[in-house]
Amino acid sequence: MNPSVEIMLGKMTRREFRERMAAGELQACIIPIAAIEQHLEHLAMEHDWRSVNEVARRAAERLCPQVVVAQGVMAGISEHHMKHPGTLSLRPGSFLAALEDMIESMARAGFRNILVLNGHGGNIAPCGGVWDQFLRRAQVNLHFLPYWDVVTREEAEQFLKTGSVPGHAQEFETAIALAAFPENVRNDVWTDQVDPTPSMATGDSGERLLELIVERVAKFVAEMIDGTRTAEMPPFHP
Repeated sequence: MNPSVEIMLGKMTRREFRERMAAGELQACIIPIAAIEQHLEHLAMEHDWRSVNEVARRAAERLCPQVVVAQGVMAGISEHHMKHPGTLSLRPGSFLAALEDMIESMARAGFRNILVLNGHGGNIAPCGGVWDQFLRRAQVNLHFLPYWDVVTREEAEQFLKTGSVPGHAQEFETAIALAAFPENVRNDVWTDQVDPTPSMATGDSGERLLELIVERVAKFVAEMIDGTRTAEMPPFHP
């Protein structure tokens, strides 16, 4: 990656973006979505948002200067965690409306390849229920991908003692945090939890998983750009 080339949309000026788009340099956009919610006693509540952005940033760096990361909404659909105070949750309608607006914004900016990279399990079913509508309206090569879906169970077993991916705040997510943002892990409270699996995580396994995930996500986006991965547009009925 050329460090002088910005990959975060929010860090660009309008002129920088306009000129790169006009030159045909920018070919794809990654929109990360996730959640701000409880992650047991040992992980910071920003984990889903932080992890999906880590993957998006690293993937965009590999494809620099063709890809930008467009951050928008940090919170996701987390009603199932609301008994733990501090969790932020959007109503499904609010979340989906904001997501569609972000997709439309990037399509209107000129992107024909848009990947919504997901980092929170609670967003999957609601997005799946409306995705055909998003495709019809956007009319671009639009994809939805939970970042852990690029790892098979067999591959996870090579890195994790539990072999479980993703698992809420368990070994997988804890390993990712230890590798990428260890300041978000409270090691001193692991022994206070009923679930022992977070303590099995290591930063080394997390970094190896991250490398694999980023490689696969970057390949996914590269295939979108070269036209070998295209979204199937749902038909309009006569």
